[in-house]
Amino acid sequence: MDIVTIPTWMSNEVAYVGLLFILFVLPRFLQRFGIPSALTALAFGVTFGLGFGLFQSDPTVELLSTLGIVALFLFAGLDVEVSELRREIPTLAEHIGVRVVALAAVAVAASLWLGLDVRPGLLVSLALLTPSTGFILDSLAGWGLSDNERFWIRSKAIATELVALAIMFVVLQSTSAARLGLSALALVSMIALLPVVFRWFAQVVVPYAPKSEFGLLMMVAVACALITRELGVYYLVGAFVVGMAAQRFRIALPSLASARMLGAVEAFASLFIPFYFFHAGLAISRDAFSWTSLGVGAIFVLTIPALRLGMVSAHRRIRFGERLSVGLRIGIPMLPTTVFTLVIVEILRDTFKVPPYILGGLIIYAIANTMAPSLFLRKAVPEFEDEFLLGPDVRDVRDPDRITGFE
Repeated sequence: MDIVTIPTWMSNEVAYVGLLFILFVLPRFLQRFGIPSALTALAFGVTFGLGFGLFQSDPTVELLSTLGIVALFLFAGLDVEVSELRREIPTLAEHIGVRVVALAAVAVAASLWLGLDVRPGLLVSLALLTPSTGFILDSLAGWGLSDNERFWIRSKAIATELVALAIMFVVLQSTSAARLGLSALALVSMIALLPVVFRWFAQVVVPYAPKSEFGLLMMVAVACALITRELGVYYLVGAFVVGMAAQRFRIALPSLASARMLGAVEAFASLFIPFYFFHAGLAISRDAFSWTSLGVGAIFVLTIPALRLGMVSAHRRIRFGERLSVGLRIGIPMLPTTVFTLVIVEILRDTFKVPPYILGGLIIYAIANTMAPSLFLRKAVPEFEDEFLLGPDVRDVRDPDRITGFE
């Protein structure tokens, strides 16, 4: 494939400065109208790619895109509080059980309706039902939710994504028992090695290189993301696992998963994640925007969000006796599947050669459910808007109303 980057009459410096302005300034301006900046970046990618043929196969944009998706899922992994999940095991187990049943039902329906094999059918179901945890966590503060509502949204989104990542791993590696076994062994070995790396770093490096924890986290996250990419399960699995491992290691090295580190990783993701959405837009083909795609997307939009909201509200009604309207305030913020859907669209396109109209329908669905919280909660989505946390007081991302010092 020929590399098409920028016009010959424009220098690289001017092109990239212009791209920075487009991705960092214009999306913030459009947020006042309730348009999430992720969708603005995606739209610019589609426009530049299909309309002008610019930045396609650009290695710089691809690198920045990878850093963005790695940082976002590292942030999601860092925010996993196992102790919180353990306290609510019965409720979360019921939630996961309902989700797994729905996943199987939607996979069967998608396979029959769209004529897909079992594996791509399951991936389509994951794309439709899995909340994008990193995106949701980064946006919670702007949706006017109570502490209790934020806790349940965070816990349910994290639990759902953990199961979804495990299912995705099995689906992608299940071409044979040998491949699944070897891939599982490689993943388990990587997970087992992470505490050793962190312990060595805490004992050997930190005493002589203070404030190097952020560099370690990003380096290890990128390395593990590349490993899982080579295993065929995309970057996000490796980055998420590193975040969880760092969270579990915080007793030996508290600064590795402190509020300050969470804020730093979130700020890093805020800087680079627009490039991921822009890059995803560049990869969308013209065939994805057909009348058939629009019809498939409309069916997804009219059925799947109602199913997901109904499951959350009904479960909370049975478990806690809450009004359905209260359950909706938990379910609506969990609707966005933005990043997870786009990742699976790429896998379906490159690995399974799924027809473009299905990919287009999934993209339309992702755009619609990303807009839902800002429309129904009457709050502009502030994702990727946090300032770099440089002062002595840092706002705790787990509780945006509480100020905490560096840990």
